[in-house]
Amino acid sequence: MFGPVNRFQYVQQLENQLEDFRDAKNRLVLIDKLVDHYIFTNVIRCKSLLEEQEAILQSINFTESRLHFYWNRALFENQMYNYREAEQFFEKAFTILEEQGEAQHLIDVCIDYSGTSLNLHDREKAGALIDKANELLKSFPDNRLEARAICREGYLKLHIKDFSQAVKLFLEAEKTMTSGFDPLSLKDYYFLTIIHSGLGAIYEQNDDHEKSVKAYLRAVEMSENYGLRGRLSWHYLNVGKGYMALNDNSSAEEHFLKAIEITDDISQLARANAYANLGFCYFEKKMYEDALELFDRAESLFDERPEDNFANYSNIEFWRGRLYNEINDQDKAVYHLIEAYDYAKDGNDYRQLSEISKFIANLYADRKDFEGAYNYQILYDKYSEMHLDEVENRRQRELEVKYDAEKKQREAELLRLQANQLQLKALRAQMNPHFMYNALNAIQDYVGSNEKEKATKYLAKFAHLMRRSLELSELDSIELEKEIEFVEEYLSINEKLRFEDKFSYQISIDDEIEEDLLCVPTMIIQPYVENAIEHGLRSINDGFVKIDFTLIDDDTILCVIEDNGIGRDKARERNEKDIRYQNHRSRGTFITETRLKLLNDSKENQVFVNTIDLKDEAGNALGTRVEVQIPVVNVKIK
Repeated sequence: MFGPVNRFQYVQQLENQLEDFRDAKNRLVLIDKLVDHYIFTNVIRCKSLLEEQEAILQSINFTESRLHFYWNRALFENQMYNYREAEQFFEKAFTILEEQGEAQHLIDVCIDYSGTSLNLHDREKAGALIDKANELLKSFPDNRLEARAICREGYLKLHIKDFSQAVKLFLEAEKTMTSGFDPLSLKDYYFLTIIHSGLGAIYEQNDDHEKSVKAYLRAVEMSENYGLRGRLSWHYLNVGKGYMALNDNSSAEEHFLKAIEITDDISQLARANAYANLGFCYFEKKMYEDALELFDRAESLFDERPEDNFANYSNIEFWRGRLYNEINDQDKAVYHLIEAYDYAKDGNDYRQLSEISKFIANLYADRKDFEGAYNYQILYDKYSEMHLDEVENRRQRELEVKYDAEKKQREAELLRLQANQLQLKALRAQMNPHFMYNALNAIQDYVGSNEKEKATKYLAKFAHLMRRSLELSELDSIELEKEIEFVEEYLSINEKLRFEDKFSYQISIDDEIEEDLLCVPTMIIQPYVENAIEHGLRSINDGFVKIDFTLIDDDTILCVIEDNGIGRDKARERNEKDIRYQNHRSRGTFITETRLKLLNDSKENQVFVNTIDLKDEAGNALGTRVEVQIPVVNVKIK
């Protein structure tokens, strides 16, 4: 929200206040504000503040601060490359927010959590979190959060190597974030750095090294200007590698040195890579002793996680082998080249194996060892072919993943379109003409009988019901409370106007259901209520409809509509004689059942509506019971 100088002054002011305040709650608030800053700028100070925050929360129960602690701790662990730990804290924050948090916070956590999921290579989880954020953004729009969500979508595409879509999303995210009127926050600038880093990675993989360096430099520039030091070592490393690809070793060395010197980014892997690449630059400049020393430093850092570094070990040994070959120490050259070969073999790196085999073949040829040269030339041909096959297979897998992702997206869009179309059909199937005709006719009778008060009252109720019906038709989901209110209005008008107190109704809601928070698809219940009235109760004088709502699980509500009508068999016989009612069921409840199947597309072969004929011991009809499983499509945030 500030420029770099003003932000520094603001943080210093918070630090001064923290020194003065001893009250636990005030300290929690100040710590939270400081951690928001230090997560991206000073991980050491951030760690000490989080430790104090955790200690305070052990002695007091302050839910909002506990939420912020879990969230901040998750972000901190992500910055420290501890992705599993970050995931655990995100889960805790997520649980609190789903129960009682604000919408913007839940969206923000979904977006942050998706980044950690991508770091863990869990694309499915990341995609689900991004989808949840986007769904919430429809009801709670926020340009800043929308830009961050688009950024994460870009990385999701990058992970499946859908580069064209990834570039499009990164550029859209940048435009959305920078076109707003509000000043950008530190976190916004952090997202801008990873947007440009993502663009740099795409350009690098497409061998457009000039664009790659330019994008990486933008990430570096913003990181330096705003003190975003948490990933700066990687940014410097990426710029250096880009300059190496452009044969600008002088600029490459400058950035490798910066990657080594930065202390806020704790990534030893980035630092090790910088040492190794800087060593290669010195090797190119024939500074052999310096190069060997840097290779040794890189290797010692790679030794901290040896299981992940076959490729890095192979590169270092390959460069050592080439270096010793340059100074005519053939025995050491061959030793290190064979080491490089073995590491590449352990890592199944066919490209590296072919390159090393070719170099050894040429080395043996220069030494007149033609048998050795021949053997390694054979290996070069073998591994070159295996590398080409691997590239082709990888490209095929990437295309399959890309196709599957696009297919799922198309299917989701089609389902949404079908659901919307069905919703419009459901509106047209609502309020069958008999209900409207009889209700208006009853109001007209009140007018004719000079009962103006009753006429005005029920005309207002009828008009309100019609307006609510139109309003609901424009919504995908609605709080269960409002859906029930709509059904109750419908039943009330039927009871008083159409049937003149010849039937009654009862609605009960289980105590476990928070009907003001749980959102369900619109127009799900009313068609079954109407069906009970039209087919079960229309011809009797003491009709009764009972509607019960219970919770099956966190994602499903069971609605039971039970009537004491004539039963389906008699209703079917009657309707065969009365053409006005023959298509009523197909137009109302059939549409709703189809919508339920679409809304539950992940649950194949499951029955969501179960109709039971109620009968006495003699087989006489006692009515009908309809059990409808309604999906909870959203949870309203308080």
